[in-house]
Amino acid sequence: MKKIVLSVLVAGSLLATSCKEVKKGATDLKDATVETADKAADATTEAAGAVANGAKDAAGKVVDGAKDAANTVAEGAKDAANAVVEGAENAVEGAKEAVSSSKDSALAGVTIPSFSNEAVTKNLTEYAAYAKDYIAANGNLAKISALAPKGAALLAKGKELASKLDVKEMAKYKSVLAAIQSKMAPSK
Repeated sequence: MKKIVLSVLVAGSLLATSCKEVKKGATDLKDATVETADKAADATTEAAGAVANGAKDAAGKVVDGAKDAANTVAEGAKDAANAVVEGAENAVEGAKEAVSSSKDSALAGVTIPSFSNEAVTKNLTEYAAYAKDYIAANGNLAKISALAPKGAALLAKGKELASKLDVKEMAKYKSVLAAIQSKMAPSK
């Protein structure tokens, strides 16, 4: 029995020794785990700080981009407004030229526009003067008979000149001629 007791004592001391080592290993493992957790927490804090800084930088870049875009839009609107003003000024100049290129005829209420062929403008101006004389004759057959050849010649020359005009100017010519002749109609 001594052998058994001795064996149990040896086994017990071995167990006690190995438990101490396991306990020491567990303590070391616990310390390593705590140290690793601390390092992980520090790394997480640093990463969160880096993410926050990155987000802050990105937000700053977005704000800068928005400012640049707003400035670009404002410049575009300013350019568009200037183009509208310039277009309006050009339209006013065009209207002034159109008015200045029109001539008042000898007849009240009839304005002779200018044509690409100055001879057409001159012919209509002379025809308006003829019409004024015709109206002034006030039904006097002697005066009207004396004016008739001049009127016929002016109409023939006007038709010849008008035949060389483009469609737009031809319509303008016919409109002015009709206005002149409508002034003459009550005298007939």
